[in-house]
Amino acid sequence: MAPIVALLLAHFDLRTSFFMSTSDSSSNLTPVTGSTAPVATSNSHIDEKLHGFWEKNGKAIGVLCVIVALFYIGKAGYDYLADQREAGVQAEYAKAVTVDNFKAFIAAHPGHSLSGLANLQIADAIYGANQFAQAVTEYSAAAAALPAGPFASRAQLGLAMAKIQAGQATEGQALLRQLSDDTKQYQAVRLEAMYQLASLAASAGKGDEVQRLAGQLMQLDSNSPWAQRAFGLQAQVPASKPVIGINAGK
Repeated sequence: MAPIVALLLAHFDLRTSFFMSTSDSSSNLTPVTGSTAPVATSNSHIDEKLHGFWEKNGKAIGVLCVIVALFYIGKAGYDYLADQREAGVQAEYAKAVTVDNFKAFIAAHPGHSLSGLANLQIADAIYGANQFAQAVTEYSAAAAALPAGPFASRAQLGLAMAKIQAGQATEGQALLRQLSDDTKQYQAVRLEAMYQLASLAASAGKGDEVQRLAGQLMQLDSNSPWAQRAFGLQAQVPASKPVIGINAGK
């Protein structure tokens, strides 16, 4: 309240140092020989202005203080209820186990950030059940619902693999290359995307591509399990050797 009063007093060209009674002002005055009358007159005039100011604006200041207090009390109450609601949503998500549980959670909390994670859980479960076409739909929903971050990237990786398994190999591999070539992408996602591309190349007998991707994996993180697995793929599908001509100079 003091800052508000000080601001109002400044507006009326008064100083906060005059917040004292007439008796206090008089007792603290330092007598000056031959000039005491003007000082007493000045203090009396200031007291009259203060009295008039409070008579005119006292109620308004009181109402303003009440409004400010009610605003902060209301905000604190709202924040508390919001925290309680959020804690309840998190507890509900933690209890979800089955696909039906996660679907019910999404229906109850559309647009919530945890609903995107629920979509990802559903997609992983459906992919694990070899329902790849449906997994494409669920991974797409998860990627759209999740904010940019590791979980959204994880959904993109799942979407690429689901498309490949669902017969959309061209689209799936293009998405894997997009993830593996993105230097701003999370390294764990890049490494797995590279390995999956190397695995597909090995299945197609493309030894040179396997060697290239394995080399990239070793450069990014030689201790990664994906790099170690890609190194093993090189032994299964060796790169083609260049043909050296015999008697080429003759």
